[in-house]
Amino acid sequence: AILVVDKPAGLLTIATARERERTAYRLVRDAMARRPGGRVFIVHRLDRETSGLLVFAKSPAAQQRLQEQFAARSVERVYVALVEGRVAAAAGTLSGRLVEDRALRVRPTGDRRAGREAVTRYRVLERRRDTTLLELTLVTGRRGQIRVQLAALGHPIVGDRACGSRRDPFGRLALHATRLACVHPDGRRLRFESGAPAAFG
Repeated sequence: AILVVDKPAGLLTIATARERERTAYRLVRDAMARRPGGRVFIVHRLDRETSGLLVFAKSPAAQQRLQEQFAARSVERVYVALVEGRVAAAAGTLSGRLVEDRALRVRPTGDRRAGREAVTRYRVLERRRDTTLLELTLVTGRRGQIRVQLAALGHPIVGDRACGSRRDPFGRLALHATRLACVHPDGRRLRFESGAPAAFG
């Protein structure tokens, strides 16, 4: 009923006006097309620059069940990020509103009537000399949420030049979707894990 893949950084989830061929959806769809009745349906997305767990559905019914869980915020989505600087608090919650412009750029806003609510919980996994390894749990799932909120905190993700990072030692964004838990359409609770890239240290 479902298919979970470990998406590499640099690969779009679905097509855009600029890139229609090389996407996670296209690769999965082409692989499934070799099987009888093999179809695949989008459930959610990861940013191109983010690696990690991505779930697809194999039927419209399964897609609906999963998307209902995402809408109800009952899917557990946990990320690991390496950020610039030493984050002072051992744990906390990032909350606010995000707006998206016509160029699809996302930014925080203090206007309570604008944008959409965004909430992310975090905890420190390890503090280093000039970086911090964080575990982040999404409460809401807005586009670019983790990246924008961490930059607003003063700790952009390493490699995220669009959000103010000054370094890029890995040649990629240091953000990985490491855990995903949901209820299978048959009622079973499922949990998937993918370790953060070794380069994150």
